[in-house]
Amino acid sequence: MKDLDSLDFEPRFARLGNAFSAPIEPTALAQASMVICSTDALALLDLPASTLDDPRLLQLASGEWYWPQTTPRAMVYSGHQFGGYTPRLGDGRGLLLAEVRNSAGEHWDVHLKGAGLTPFSRSGDGRAVLRSSIREFLASEYLHTLGIATSRALCVADSQTMVWREQRETAATLIRLAPSHIRFGHFEYFYYNQKYAELEQLQAHVLSDLYPECLTADEPLAAMLSVVVKRTAETIALWQAYGFCHGVMNTDNMSILGLTFDFGPYAFLDDFKHAHICNHSDNRGRYAFNQQVAMGYWNLTALAETLTRYVAVERLQEILDGYAAIQQQAYLKAMRARLGLPDQQADDAVLIDKLLLQLDHSALDYTLFFRKLGELPAAEALAAMAPEFINQAAFAEWCDAFMARNANDLRTQAQRREQMHAVNPLYMLRNYLIQIAIEAAEDGDYAPLHKLYAVLSTPFTQQDGCAAYAERPPQWGKHLSISCSS
Repeated sequence: MKDLDSLDFEPRFARLGNAFSAPIEPTALAQASMVICSTDALALLDLPASTLDDPRLLQLASGEWYWPQTTPRAMVYSGHQFGGYTPRLGDGRGLLLAEVRNSAGEHWDVHLKGAGLTPFSRSGDGRAVLRSSIREFLASEYLHTLGIATSRALCVADSQTMVWREQRETAATLIRLAPSHIRFGHFEYFYYNQKYAELEQLQAHVLSDLYPECLTADEPLAAMLSVVVKRTAETIALWQAYGFCHGVMNTDNMSILGLTFDFGPYAFLDDFKHAHICNHSDNRGRYAFNQQVAMGYWNLTALAETLTRYVAVERLQEILDGYAAIQQQAYLKAMRARLGLPDQQADDAVLIDKLLLQLDHSALDYTLFFRKLGELPAAEALAAMAPEFINQAAFAEWCDAFMARNANDLRTQAQRREQMHAVNPLYMLRNYLIQIAIEAAEDGDYAPLHKLYAVLSTPFTQQDGCAAYAERPPQWGKHLSISCSS
């Protein structure tokens, strides 16, 4: 293991120069305090848990100190926001502090969110707030436990620096880790500004450092797009399978690596609602839960547009046309596992769709339905849950089809239960639990946040004394309205 003095730096993105990012020092927070830290994320940098005792970790998180051999940089990019193109966005409150290569040969960007004003802050103040920082920390680390591709969160720092959102709040920071912070919007920025030399430099960087396996293909950029399409489709498939609503699927929030990225007004479904909108600013439902698959495709077409000077349009369209099948295949695989189906059959999509229709009509808890389905033998589990369904006849018909589908399942109930519980979490990252932890943290009490994080770190395993974390939310906690303000 290493310490903060002995990390190995590899400034791959920084080498691209000032056309891609601006060197800028962070603006330190006043009277910072450490809120929470992920030791699993520390380990990605080869740092032991004892790093928490190093005062420079807080100094790094609060913008007071950074490594003398690195130069913090704010990236420039653009993007389509709610369908409209914004010519220049960029890191308005974040800085790429360093790029680290760990002992496993992995590259990790160390990015400070809430670092203060940058050349791309526009009308903002360059700050993040405690509630949004906590939300991103929890979502990043929880999605990772579910096996969904995501950026990681290392730590959150609070402060006595005050900012104004809907009300006065304390400024906070979050250190985010990712193999790269390049977005679809990076490509759009250089393409729409007709900076083709820089666009080609960006392409070369992404190919050599992120997708080197594509360099030997006949058309490296086409091969790269194919992988980006696949990764994006598979990530969104898991969002749909686990009920995750991103909320702001703008192209500047889409990772070139297919990661779940830039957390804002996200939500995991409580009661299943296919058309759920988690972002109260999304008044037309562009990024509703049932629109996410289509929005993934839309964003990929925006990325493909930036490659039209280099790859034939017909070839780009051919690659994009594969998106739906890849997404559906990954989604069905995840849903079969969640339902405990022992094999693959042609009509599984119909079976799943009919179930979701009944869940939607009856407003059943999405997470607990799958967990309960594995707890008892299938017939007993379905009989126990049947009274919760509004259309009893339709659900009975679905149960008959489900039992017939499983007629050849040779597993014991113990085996079935073990396999289903391994993919169906008992503890879900629910917005009301986050809100309780945030309100306590805003009062200086970080214990509820630490407890929630500990429970969610092993969400598939029942933990003593944690029954409250597995309950359905109270009425006030269902479908909380979350904004983009942070």
